[in-house]
Amino acid sequence: MLEPSHNNELPAIPGKRYFTIGEVADLCAVKAHVLRYWEQEFPQLSPVKRRGNRRYYQRADVITIRQIRSLLYDQGYTIGGAKQKLSSSEVKDDTSQYKQLIRQMITELEEVLDVLNSPAS
Repeated sequence: MLEPSHNNELPAIPGKRYFTIGEVADLCAVKAHVLRYWEQEFPQLSPVKRRGNRRYYQRADVITIRQIRSLLYDQGYTIGGAKQKLSSSEVKDDTSQYKQLIRQMITELEEVLDVLNSPAS
């Protein structure tokens, strides 16, 4: 998934259920039109579409997009190569994906701890 040096560049994923295309673009450091293109190329990406065809991505979608970004931009894969890598069992067992999830959970737990430790108003 993402190399450790690149994880610091991307912001932590907030604890929300749904994200707009603009939020995902910021979280993954890609443009919105790139996300729309990747939706056509990668069957793993299927955001929920609501009224007006507005896209809403879930946390798993954001992690998948970060993985695609890493394969294409950091590791130098082509679209075809990234598709193969994503569909192989190799990626599903990739420990770096779990590391990303663990880092995210730690960030969220630290935020909860800050809220709990803050003095009551």
